[in-house]
Amino acid sequence: MNQKAYAAAGVDIDLGNQVKAGLPQLLASTRRREVLGQVGGFGGLFALDVKKFRQPVLVSSMDGVGTKLKLAFAMGRHDTVGQDLVNHCVNDIAVLGAEPLFFLDYIGTGRLEPRVFDELVRGFATGCRENHCALIGGETAQMPGFYQDGEYDLSGTIVGVVEKTAILDGKGIRAGDAIIGLASSGLHTNGYSLARKIFFERMNLRPDSMVPGLAGTIGDELLKVHVSYGPTVQAVLKKFRGHRDIKGLAHITGGGFIDNIPRVLPKKCNAVIRKGSWEAPPIFSLLAAQGGVEEAELYQVFNMGIGMTMVVSTDKADAVLKFIRARKHSAWIIGEITRGTGIAKVI
Repeated sequence: MNQKAYAAAGVDIDLGNQVKAGLPQLLASTRRREVLGQVGGFGGLFALDVKKFRQPVLVSSMDGVGTKLKLAFAMGRHDTVGQDLVNHCVNDIAVLGAEPLFFLDYIGTGRLEPRVFDELVRGFATGCRENHCALIGGETAQMPGFYQDGEYDLSGTIVGVVEKTAILDGKGIRAGDAIIGLASSGLHTNGYSLARKIFFERMNLRPDSMVPGLAGTIGDELLKVHVSYGPTVQAVLKKFRGHRDIKGLAHITGGGFIDNIPRVLPKKCNAVIRKGSWEAPPIFSLLAAQGGVEEAELYQVFNMGIGMTMVVSTDKADAVLKFIRARKHSAWIIGEITRGTGIAKVI
């Protein structure tokens, strides 16, 4: 049987249908009771339970994985970046106090590889399941000639909900409040263009290179999954929010401390972060020692071992810290709020 013309041009619709055949069973593990219909329609259906809220506010965000994908391509591992994407998006709405409801993904590639597609979607499903978030749909685009061979791009969109009166907007932040930092697993999904330049050009390493001080290869270290703080944030808010003790949160992504923390600061407050007040993963010491990068820039590019910051009332800081640690998540008091002009400083 002759090959179809569209497949000969690089877009195999039959292959696309074949690899998607197992999606309903895989995505069933992420299903919430509010999900209506089945995957494969023109749109995903989600019936929000408005009885749980007085004034429900939907919160949405979207993001990608960035050049961390280059590591996935080089190592032939695609089971983590989908999870990275979900967790990043969950964190972005968690800082507003929102719980995730549903997630949609986009995969763009030149040629659809069944194994790669399966690993990616399994990563999405794992991330959604662990965050109690339904994976209700997505889009897979085959675009021959648009991507380099063996490469693809990912993006994701998340929708969550928060009670209007419970939105975390940072307005209650005052001088004297404490800043708690929650540990990251490593670079998460930011700073990879610079990290790749340092490790693979400046240091001439390969993804499979072993580096003293690291538990595995440099590739394994760089592919560590972006931590989801969503469940921990929801638990903290449930326990402490009634006293207005949790003032504001910042997801430490691209821009590091310097650009992300000011997004939740009142204009008359500064955030002072104290270096050495937390235990950073060894990869950040390696970047600092080998990168030839000014220290101030490191804290504006990388998370430096802190993936989320939480501004809390000083008198509740120890209790919040103890609660977070009881959930088996490393955290420290890393700074405080002072009077200022709405900036973050690392000293």
